[in-house]
Amino acid sequence: MTSAPRPRLAALDALRFLAAAAVVLYHFTGRTSTAWGDGQAERLGGVGAWTGYGSLGPELFFVISGFVILMTAWGRPTAQVVASRVARLYPAYWVAVLATGALLLFLWPEGKQVTPQQVLLNLTMLQPVLGVEHVDGVYWTLWTELRFYLVVGVFSLVGITRRRVVAVALVWPWAALLAERTGAAGLASVLVADYAPLFAAGMALYVLTGDRDEGTRRVLPWVAVVLNTALAVALVVPSRAAVLERTTGFAPSTVLLAVAVVGCVGAVAVVVLTRVRRWEHRGLVALGALTYPLYVMHDYYGLAVIRLLAERVPAGVALAAALLAVTALAWAVHRLVEVPCGPWLRRATLAALERPRAAVLDRVMRGPRLVEAMA
Repeated sequence: MTSAPRPRLAALDALRFLAAAAVVLYHFTGRTSTAWGDGQAERLGGVGAWTGYGSLGPELFFVISGFVILMTAWGRPTAQVVASRVARLYPAYWVAVLATGALLLFLWPEGKQVTPQQVLLNLTMLQPVLGVEHVDGVYWTLWTELRFYLVVGVFSLVGITRRRVVAVALVWPWAALLAERTGAAGLASVLVADYAPLFAAGMALYVLTGDRDEGTRRVLPWVAVVLNTALAVALVVPSRAAVLERTTGFAPSTVLLAVAVVGCVGAVAVVVLTRVRRWEHRGLVALGALTYPLYVMHDYYGLAVIRLLAERVPAGVALAAALLAVTALAWAVHRLVEVPCGPWLRRATLAALERPRAAVLDRVMRGPRLVEAMA
């Protein structure tokens, strides 16, 4: 495989947006919330029994990330990889933390109890390490992504090749699971034990995009996809079933959950390995651009809108208003924050990372110059 730039996959952007939309619907209609008042399930016609499966949106994100981040890192210096991820994650996240913190501290304190110190520490995205609760529960996925980026960063330092990617996709998830089962909690956390199979499946799918005419070379990557999908089902389904029963009041079908997890991998495979990858439409790209700000901004602002309207208008109207409000917020954050600040933060991060290397090179070169001057 070469490191030549690849065209943007518009269908993959659409898939990311669908994952975010599924999570939004789960949070607004499936997860039990005081925003709706008493009798939420009855007011919503029991739709939560189905939208609860949208809680698997992050699992789809993780498969997509395994594909996209490998595409980003392939053939690029580690500093560029780190700078691109910092610029992608932090601008919208900082706004989301501060905006959600302000909402919960001053406008809707009954939504969730938070403290100013908690909000400030959340700006690091390292709150689990600092022993601080997430201001918004959706940030758990960002912490998961951040650990995956660490794995990819180390991989980038070693050197990314096709053979190494396949080996990592086959070995990494099982090593992470072994660490978890043997009580090495710290190592298991670093290796993203719970979700490594999904990232690894995405990585293997990326390898397959460069192996379309390679015959037997495709066997091992497909083995990695299948094994990691099976492992993801085994890890995700039991834990998610328990979470959904607790948060929605409905007992989900483990069969449907398993099908949904397989579908997360299958959907990405269809998008990147079939003619769907050729779809081009500016609207799909625009939806993809809204995905991240929608995800980090929607939760408490949408619920606050529902809380304001739930007793005054029909449930469908309150839900529609919440969806419109958070979509508008996502658009504003993308246009006013991500577009201008992302490139600047990328350049600043890259300069900060390259400055120590330049200083080291200068010291190395200074020795011969001093010797020549003394001569």
